[in-house]
Amino acid sequence: MRVTVLIPAHNEAKQITETIASLRRQERPPDHIIVIADNCTDATAAFAQLCGVEIVGTRGNRHKKAGALNQVLDRLLPIFGPDDAIMVMDADSALDPGFIRHGVDHLATGRYAAVGGTFTGKPGGGAVGMFQRNEYARYARDVRRLQGKALVLTGTATIFRAATLQEVIAARRDRRLPGLPHVYDVRVLTEDNELTLAILHLGFRILCPKECTLTTEVMPTWRELAQQRLRWKRGALENLVDYGWTPVTRPYWGRQLLSLVGILVITAYLLSLTYSVIWLGGIQISPLWASITVIFMVERVVTVRRRGPAQMAIAATIVVEMVFDVFLQIVQARAFWQAAWRKERKW
Repeated sequence: MRVTVLIPAHNEAKQITETIASLRRQERPPDHIIVIADNCTDATAAFAQLCGVEIVGTRGNRHKKAGALNQVLDRLLPIFGPDDAIMVMDADSALDPGFIRHGVDHLATGRYAAVGGTFTGKPGGGAVGMFQRNEYARYARDVRRLQGKALVLTGTATIFRAATLQEVIAARRDRRLPGLPHVYDVRVLTEDNELTLAILHLGFRILCPKECTLTTEVMPTWRELAQQRLRWKRGALENLVDYGWTPVTRPYWGRQLLSLVGILVITAYLLSLTYSVIWLGGIQISPLWASITVIFMVERVVTVRRRGPAQMAIAATIVVEMVFDVFLQIVQARAFWQAAWRKERKW
């Protein structure tokens, strides 16, 4: 298969050379690399050009990453055939050497329409960065345990059959899928999640194999992390509303319900502790909450084992990581609230 890599980049001068270098180091290098310079005001295009890749500048794009990709895909897809594959990756990601080789091997079987990757976090970000790296390690573990059956083809890096993306456009044109006749729906906050739902509704299969791994940037501050996760959660909810209740979306609706239950449970847990401290003069946990605490501690330690003994010890304290968990629950609660009241969508 011929592999063309698209890297949408907005002011990514600090990251773009590392991203391109990871593609050059692939055991099976891509056939063509295109950096899409989207409204850049820094040296992203200049640095990418020094790396010897093709540079395409967007024209009048107001739809961020989705719009930038659509401008290039609208030009490429009509000339691509059944042996073409398109890889879309973030400009702040770096692939491990076997990613493309293993991804193409899976596509070549004919069983899958797209192959995504699992990721770990790059260094940096202090405590908030550490929490994200632990979270990503747990996500990768879950995907491995499910033998690559991930629910989302993330934007960090995914290889698509060109024919799959052509079918998505045709289905949007025929109104079998929501959105205008482009690969990405520019109305949504989470274009990668929406494209995953589109592919699955067409009856295709996806995979995130354990061999396809990469590293990606973590959010360096709590504020930026809150903005990112609010967009992810709000976008996921709105994607489900757009597609409704279908055999494909039922598991996704189930996960949203579990997420809502999780918010209620952790709220009840914290209220119980607060009541114990204020009214009983100290922490007195009932047998029920004590059992839940032990289960939670074991789960925290086991799921972060690949991160090493230090992170396992931190996870065992519960208190340290609970700061991050409560933070995420607050952000998710806000997303549910905004989606319910249909607040303005913001990137």
